[in-house]
Amino acid sequence: MTDHLQKWLEGGPLITDGAWGTQMQKRGLAAGELPDAWNLTHPERVEEVATAYREAGSRVILTNTFRSNPIALAGSGLETQAVNRAGVAISRKAAAGRALVFASIGPTGKLLMTGDVTPEQVQDAFARQAAALAQAGADALLMETMSDIEEARLALAAARETGLPVIVSFAFDSGRKHDRTMTGATPEQAARMAQEGGAAAVGANCGAGPGAFAEILRRLRAACDLPIWLKPNAGLPSVAGGEVLYSTSPDEFAASAAELLSAGASFVGGCCGTSPEFIRALAKRAGACASS
Repeated sequence: MTDHLQKWLEGGPLITDGAWGTQMQKRGLAAGELPDAWNLTHPERVEEVATAYREAGSRVILTNTFRSNPIALAGSGLETQAVNRAGVAISRKAAAGRALVFASIGPTGKLLMTGDVTPEQVQDAFARQAAALAQAGADALLMETMSDIEEARLALAAARETGLPVIVSFAFDSGRKHDRTMTGATPEQAARMAQEGGAAAVGANCGAGPGAFAEILRRLRAACDLPIWLKPNAGLPSVAGGEVLYSTSPDEFAASAAELLSAGASFVGGCCGTSPEFIRALAKRAGACASS
């Protein structure tokens, strides 16, 4: 654990934020529109999302920069540094000194194994994004929804050059038991790579609801001694009338997610299907557990 993370976790586990995409859609983001572009075109709406999570009880809020590496931005007409700098500035303003800002870095969207991109191109892309986020004042960097161990390794190496704490989070949503990433990586492989690569923490996000994350947590903890980051979905989705729906209520989500904190997770929040209401319920449940 880095000195920064150790200090942040001295008071116990931290509640993070929830989903961003759906919250931006409620504010007018069109289907197929790049959310990250709103950092430049609609910064006030992006700030509304971050502020809502901070007010709901998030002690860590992310940045709207998930798809802001140069490879993912190719063809968008957007400049990497401008989008990332704006993303950090927006979340920093919304945090208002009451929450940490962890900058979001997602996959490139290209596959190394098929030769779509070279390792050198991937590492350079992540290095450029990480540098822009660090220079803008992020407290830490979060590699999230990763699937390919090798891409995650390259991203981690690039991000560590900034000197900031780096968290690596994987999406375990495949395999017979839904305990592997899309490219076949297990929690044990992810944990070992993260520890060997110098990550400050390792974890999982997306893929399933909080109930399924208990086993992922157990396996990550058994494979390494890093702090664990978890952001489950609001259960499994269904589609009705072309709309993706989640049946889990904020209270149901909070009850299961709070158990992850009790079981040893250092950071817990929400991913797809969650909202400020989910985080508010989780923060209330976690507070009650801590005081009991």
